[in-house]
Amino acid sequence: MPRPPTQPASPQPSEQPTQPASPQPSEQSASPASLQPSAPSKPSKQPAPSKPSKRASAAAPAPNGRTGRPPVTSRAEILTATRRLIDRDGWEKLTIRRLAAELGIGATTLYHHIRDKEDLLVQLLEHHITQLERPELPADPRDRIVASATALHDALAAWPWAAEVLTTDGFVGLLDESALWMVEGIVSGADEHGCTQEQSVHVFRSIWYYTVGEILVRAHSVRWPSGGEPPVFRETFDAEKVPHLAAVSGRWHELAIRDTYRDGLRTFVDGLLAAGAPGARGPGGGA
Repeated sequence: MPRPPTQPASPQPSEQPTQPASPQPSEQSASPASLQPSAPSKPSKQPAPSKPSKRASAAAPAPNGRTGRPPVTSRAEILTATRRLIDRDGWEKLTIRRLAAELGIGATTLYHHIRDKEDLLVQLLEHHITQLERPELPADPRDRIVASATALHDALAAWPWAAEVLTTDGFVGLLDESALWMVEGIVSGADEHGCTQEQSVHVFRSIWYYTVGEILVRAHSVRWPSGGEPPVFRETFDAEKVPHLAAVSGRWHELAIRDTYRDGLRTFVDGLLAAGAPGARGPGGGA
């Protein structure tokens, strides 16, 4: 017997066809290009700081307050500034710090050129002497001594501070040979006159003391404290106690201010050479 045809099963409620989900607000349609991942953005370049112009940098004040020119530390500039400070304030007030401030540089920079204040003054004196006109010294030993000592006196008379700096027996060892031609003239004259080495040194030292003493006394005589007037010399003395001073007291000041260095030098040199001559007796003499 034939079987009856199978009826198709009716769909279950759970098997309802799925409706497509409506797009969420964040899933709105976009163009294909916008769906491509974007490349990371490069950081924007900051403008480079502008360099100051040479004109601006030249006008900018330096730490020391100067403008317009770089610090100068040449030997000539250092010596010029030193001379300027000495002429203005005196050598006693000269310091390395004050000189550095005058030049507009650091004090440590100066020590590339000088050791200390004494070395600075010696260099300044050497420079001064080498700038002087060097006369032709006489061939005669006695006249050469006088001419050399006179040149030494005149060189220091304009710079009495230098005489104070050199008031030491060892100053000859501080100076360069180019600044010692006056000392050489005195010693060579004594040697050629017949003095021994010991006597020649004695001749120079004696002339040096006489010369420096004359310069310093005159320099201090015109430098009175607070710009005051020089003291008036006494016009009267007790004739019973100092009869000779009492006799000349009226003319003492007039006679004391006369420049008698050269006359005294010639007399002094004659006496020194006579005492140092072979066979002579006396200070520094032989036998």
